Amino acid sequence: MGIGVSVVIPTVGRPSLAVLLQALAPADGVLPLPLEVIVVDDRRHPSGPLVELPPALKPVTRIVPGRAAGPAAARNTGWHAATQPWIAFLDDDVIPAPDWLTTLADDLDVDDQVAGVQGVVEVPLPADRRPTDWERVTAGLAAGKWITADMAYRRDALAAVGGFDERFPRAFREDADLAYRIRRAGGTLTVGSRRVTHPVRPESPWVSLRTQAGNADDALLRRLYGPHWRNLLQAPPGRRPRHAGITAAGLTAAAALTAAARLTGRPRRAARAVAVLAAAGWLAGTAEFAAARIAPGPRTPAEITRMAVTSAIIPPYAVAHWLRGWLRARRITP
Repeated sequence: MGIGVSVVIPTVGRPSLAVLLQALAPADGVLPLPLEVIVVDDRRHPSGPLVELPPALKPVTRIVPGRAAGPAAARNTGWHAATQPWIAFLDDDVIPAPDWLTTLADDLDVDDQVAGVQGVVEVPLPADRRPTDWERVTAGLAAGKWITADMAYRRDALAAVGGFDERFPRAFREDADLAYRIRRAGGTLTVGSRRVTHPVRPESPWVSLRTQAGNADDALLRRLYGPHWRNLLQAPPGRRPRHAGITAAGLTAAAALTAAARLTGRPRRAARAVAVLAAAGWLAGTAEFAAARIAPGPRTPAEITRMAVTSAIIPPYAVAHWLRGWLRARRITP
């Protein structure tokens, strides 16, 4: 039947978990490979049963308690509890293709040098309009490198590097960090052909502000791996330098206006001139950022308003989170 696999699914109890498990269960009840499913119940305050298991998966599924310490810690709990030589991680909001288990068995039929095999992630977008900013962010998962929405590793490779770094508290960068450490240890990573669908989940209009917390994790990576960490981890380029420039311009404008209110004569005129220049720089940077987010979207009044407002707030949010992360990371020895 082929090599055995432990499928690890950390969850905070979202309804999508039941959809995932139902899609994972083989229609004929026959498992194409030795399999165990480990669901890590990472709810902070569990109340009641987590999920109703499909009949085909009941004999091979265990639900183990997590520590509510974030997805990295939950995945570590899962693979430490696993017994099979391969660990396949799935996020609880993906939907495996009907042939996922069969294709997984084919994907893992690889040379001993291969330590990990990524699945293909598909994000369905609206066919009748342009995608919103949040939909485009989610669609970026389809091009992500080594993301644990669907990623399988040899258990020995995970053990060799200590698994996920639990200093990453969010579902952000912890998978790229693990992939880099496994590659640095000599393991090869490749992409298989199994497929999952990652629907765009409903979110608050202000989700783009909440996601800026990931800048703190970027600061940790900068501390761990130096200024070229994006290249090392194969992470896409970000806008942080621009955010820093916009934020600096806004702060300079505010400081110059405050100073002008206390000064007289030529110093006041100079402070006002600085304030005007800095404010112009802030406005130009904010306008460029908003335009870059509005142009590819549906351009509805509601979306334009959201993009305009959040584009003014995101730069200082991003910088503040990065500074918070950097101050915390300074205590860490690389």
